[in-house]
Amino acid sequence: MWPILTILAIAAAIGVHFFWRQKFLRQQRQAHTEMEDSRRRQQQTTIEAQAQQQVLFNSMLEGLLLLDRNRRIYLANRNFKNLFNLKIELRGKTIMEVLRLHELAELVERVETEGQVFDHELKLPELSGRWLRVNAAVISNSAGGREGTILVFHDLTRLKQLERTREDFVANVSHELRTPLSLIKGYVETLLDGARNDPAIAERFLKIIERNTQRLDLLIQDLLTISALESGRMKLNLQPVELRPLVEKIFSDLKPPAQNKNVELACHLPGLTASADANRLEQVLANLVDNAIKYGRAQGHVTVGGQKLDDGKIEIFVQDDGPGIPPESLDRVFERFYRVDKARSRDQGGTGLGLSIVKHIVQAHGGEVWLNSELGKGATFFFTLPAEK
Repeated sequence: MWPILTILAIAAAIGVHFFWRQKFLRQQRQAHTEMEDSRRRQQQTTIEAQAQQQVLFNSMLEGLLLLDRNRRIYLANRNFKNLFNLKIELRGKTIMEVLRLHELAELVERVETEGQVFDHELKLPELSGRWLRVNAAVISNSAGGREGTILVFHDLTRLKQLERTREDFVANVSHELRTPLSLIKGYVETLLDGARNDPAIAERFLKIIERNTQRLDLLIQDLLTISALESGRMKLNLQPVELRPLVEKIFSDLKPPAQNKNVELACHLPGLTASADANRLEQVLANLVDNAIKYGRAQGHVTVGGQKLDDGKIEIFVQDDGPGIPPESLDRVFERFYRVDKARSRDQGGTGLGLSIVKHIVQAHGGEVWLNSELGKGATFFFTLPAEK
């Protein structure tokens, strides 16, 4: 009897042991599964938070760079990579490894010393003279220790270009105004000193004064015109304009200077009608034809022609057979005050704004303007206008 009871007790003990062991293993597996699920959820939350952070940083207009305490890149947003034209993985690299910019590396050292640096201007010569403004600060932990550095980059290139354009504009306007004013002042002083008593000299001096006064008036008118065009204040009175009669009127107005140089004027325009502001279009054509007469060769030819294009626009050209324009000047002739031959241009009495006005008027009509030229073979200016609907 006792052996049987002993065997049963042992069997029961073994059964209880296996029961609790299985239960323990199930609980252990369940705990492990829950821990794995918790770890995956935490990992997923971290990934989503990092993704949201990256999306937020990438949405910034400025370039953003985060460095860790070892001055290695922890995060760089999309605009930072675009500013420096970077395609490689940046995380873990130093600024010198990525950019080779000693000035920027020195700026990071300065930030660590001073705590923050604002409005530091950084020029990037290898990127076509691009300018950046850098603001930087140290990232500190709750104990005040340095955890890293944040740098924010803003592209100043456009502002620098506008500032340079403004400075050039002021300098050019000052020069263009100073020349005729100096002549007027000089001749007036000479007349007051006694030259007015000689009728022949007085008349010659007064004609020079009148010519330079007219030059000042033209310059001021051109400045007002180009200012209105660039600011969008000038409103166009669009209407059907027949091109051939308008060109013939311009030829009639410019007949005296053409005859002085024995230049033949020719109109090869078919019956084309554009949708344009008649007064502004006359200004465009008059500028181009006048330039062709002035800078073309004596006893030469100036031709105005055109055609209707398949896209519903009209292409017009003004051609001369003069000395042509050097290749290095082709992209600059439409700039304000740019002159291919400064001495000759001022002798001809131009303001240096005519072609810039042409460009802005044509663009205000929704057209384009360009130039073809070869040295010794003349120049041809083209522009497009919308055809009459």
